[in-house]
Amino acid sequence: MQPGYRLPEVTFHTRVRDDAIEGPNPFKWEDKTTADYFAGKRVVLFSLPGAFTPTCSTYQLPGFEKGFADFAAEGIDAIYCMSVNDSFVMNKWAEAQALENVAVIPDGSGEFTRRVGMLVRKDNLGFGLRSWRYAAIVNDGVIEAWFEEPGLSDNHGDDPYGESSPETVLAWLKEAKTAAA
Repeated sequence: MQPGYRLPEVTFHTRVRDDAIEGPNPFKWEDKTTADYFAGKRVVLFSLPGAFTPTCSTYQLPGFEKGFADFAAEGIDAIYCMSVNDSFVMNKWAEAQALENVAVIPDGSGEFTRRVGMLVRKDNLGFGLRSWRYAAIVNDGVIEAWFEEPGLSDNHGDDPYGESSPETVLAWLKEAKTAAA
């Protein structure tokens, strides 16, 4: 992905809490579009191979969650975590991680991930189709900066992590702010 690229229009099938629904599963389906998440906002989007996986749960997601105030100070309105997982899995992962600052986006069918060129096979791990790890700064639906882990390929033997880390993205934001001043 290159800066200037407009994100593809995709519909995400989400589950949202509805207090009008009684019982142990008070959620309803709610479709959200790319525009619902990205229009009129400057956001960080990061995507990863899977909810509940080690690097994602130990470093990447918690780093963005804990660093939200630093990102907000650099002009970021929201931080989104996307994965090729369904809404049930993403919601449970958000709950398990006690997220307050990062919102999760389920790309259950991988359509968004495919259309941004990041859909890879992870059959070597029993995952099937998943996202390659990346992050982006998106301004009103247009990519401002792109951070992709090296080695994009199907069934990659490693799980590279660094280019899409919260520290790397935040450093870019600070440098861009300094350069613009």
